[in-house]
Amino acid sequence: MMLEVRGVSVHYGRVQALAEVSIGVDRGEIVALVGSNGAGKSTLVNAICGVVEPSAGEIHFAGRRIDRRGSVQVVLAGIVQVAEGRQLFPALTVEENLRMGAYTVRDARRIRESLERVFESFPILGQRRGMLAQTLSGGEQQMLAVGRALMSEPKMVIFDEPSLGLAPLIVERILDFIRALNAQGMPVLLIEQNVALSLEIAHRAYVLERGRVTLQGRSEDLLHNPHVESAYLGI
Repeated sequence: MMLEVRGVSVHYGRVQALAEVSIGVDRGEIVALVGSNGAGKSTLVNAICGVVEPSAGEIHFAGRRIDRRGSVQVVLAGIVQVAEGRQLFPALTVEENLRMGAYTVRDARRIRESLERVFESFPILGQRRGMLAQTLSGGEQQMLAVGRALMSEPKMVIFDEPSLGLAPLIVERILDFIRALNAQGMPVLLIEQNVALSLEIAHRAYVLERGRVTLQGRSEDLLHNPHVESAYLGI
């Protein structure tokens, strides 16, 4: 496995947010983590990304233990997150936001090449490169958030609620990009409340409920699981 989360628990004071959670993402996979609000999805992402420290368990990436190393070391190891809500710098231009994503890269030539790859993937960003991020539409801001993440030349990408607040056409474009990125070999961990959407795109999935993994397996199997159908798909 490229990413291995082994029995991770997280507490906020006396409140347990995660209880012995274990998940994995292998090379070439899209793995979905689904569940309702408050299930613990964001806490797990924050633990993987070094924002919060587990109270128990271990997290390994590419053969190295990364928990308790801090968020900068996690990025340097190769994990990058496209955050929920995009978390852009609104008063910076499109290009300045993208360059902020390359703060771990010291080679100017590689940064220029990464910029060109982003503009090739999202031509609208190239047309808007001198505009402030706050002037972009919601869909353009999401493209910018994705592009900024790719500027660090990651080995794995975590997409946290990429469909949030977007029109269906834009959501489909973002999903197409995630598929294309994965087809190039990039492992993807997809965090989504939209369970049907997640299971449509992912190879495997985990269902997180009240801080615990309650179901896991191939996406096509979970799509027809009676609990998933009744709890998340309205069937």
